[in-house]
Amino acid sequence: MSLASILKSKLVPAELSEQIDRIRKPIGSLGYDPWGYNSEAIKYGFSFTRQLYEKYFRVESDGVENVPAEGPVLIIANHSGQLPIDGLLIGYALAARKVNPRMPRAMIERFLPTVPYLGNLLNEVGAVLGDPTNCAKMLANEEAIIVFPEGVRGSGKLYRDRYQLKRFGNGFMHLAMKYKATIVPVGVVGCEETIPAIANIKPLAKALGIPYAPVALPVVLPAKVHLNFGPPMFFDDLEIPEEQVTARVEQVKGEISKLIDKGLSERKRLF
Repeated sequence: MSLASILKSKLVPAELSEQIDRIRKPIGSLGYDPWGYNSEAIKYGFSFTRQLYEKYFRVESDGVENVPAEGPVLIIANHSGQLPIDGLLIGYALAARKVNPRMPRAMIERFLPTVPYLGNLLNEVGAVLGDPTNCAKMLANEEAIIVFPEGVRGSGKLYRDRYQLKRFGNGFMHLAMKYKATIVPVGVVGCEETIPAIANIKPLAKALGIPYAPVALPVVLPAKVHLNFGPPMFFDDLEIPEEQVTARVEQVKGEISKLIDKGLSERKRLF
């Protein structure tokens, strides 16, 4: 047995490896798909994520079966916590479900791939630059995609603004309509408390070329996380004025707000 095989057997539980092997992805002869996804890298990544999911954040997930087993899907969620922990936990919940698991892709902020080594690593475990062209191609490929319409407005929000949804862009709705994609709203509760920020040093962020420079503890707190997946939503592809597209976006946003309220009512403690 090679050193790589021994290392893999130690780090990746057999049942987790088998679970990921059940999820078929069209990859090339070198083991990668066009966006950099690699099934072997995901096994190591999800082995680590399982520890975070089950033991550190002690995630409770409800309604993950609402995500269709196949076809193009946009998983639309609120964003928070300075780091993309929410996307990681949503992705694990869907990939780990016992019936019809799926490996979703996650749209990430533009500055993350510029961090040395991080960009390639994120690509290998399913993250893709949050670009409409990338999203369109993946929907055409019938992928399930995690999208945070708040963008950096959500991930960089201050603790005093926790669970207050910021403005949603309309881009995801245009794509859902064009590609007849199912929308599944998700309310995430708990990630707001993982890295609570009390201020944003805008001059420093500008100097570093990053969207925000939070004043926060340099640790990730073990807040208990609740994920609530809502019922699937469908929208026709009829040509409509932009204000009607915005109204549809607000409809999705309203469902997410209800799911956040559900998670907050279910939460018995922060940690």
